[in-house]
Amino acid sequence: MRSSEEARNYYEILGSAEEASQEEIERLYKRLAIRHHPDRGGDAEFMKAINEAYRVLGNEATRRAYDASRKRVDEAPLSITPPLSPPSSLLPNTLLGRFSGALFFLCGGLLFLFLVRIYYIRFMWPILLLAVLITLLGVWKLHEVMIFARNDLPLSHVLHHYILAQECAFWFIAGLSAYGLFLFLTAI
Repeated sequence: MRSSEEARNYYEILGSAEEASQEEIERLYKRLAIRHHPDRGGDAEFMKAINEAYRVLGNEATRRAYDASRKRVDEAPLSITPPLSPPSSLLPNTLLGRFSGALFFLCGGLLFLFLVRIYYIRFMWPILLLAVLITLLGVWKLHEVMIFARNDLPLSHVLHHYILAQECAFWFIAGLSAYGLFLFLTAI
């Protein structure tokens, strides 16, 4: 059989089950041929597909060959080549996954900041700068989580009308937390 015949699902075209009898396939073909015949206003291309399906499924020998070729295609071994897309990330692209990633950066940056502050020596200022940057990355990711959560809500939700208030509240809390962190770090 040709590869185009193998790609088409003739059972689906006729609307029959794979275990349908020959009489049932003939009955379905006649019903579809009457309904979709071009002389009665039907589509000529669909009528060609119906005729092709009946030509294959109407004969017992060609039907067995068609079924065998379909099973061969279904049972083909999977390719061993690596996938073209990168593997899925550790954290999924959901609200919880994004929030977990943001907390990971924020808590890691804060822990790094506390360790640098406790063991601070004058030449460690690049490491202190790195700890501050990781903490700021965590804050930025938390801001992205807030935006992601807001965009996930339906447009009729009340939070879509108060974007400026949300931004002000977020940055006020972030600034207040930074000031509290500064007071804590200067106290130790």
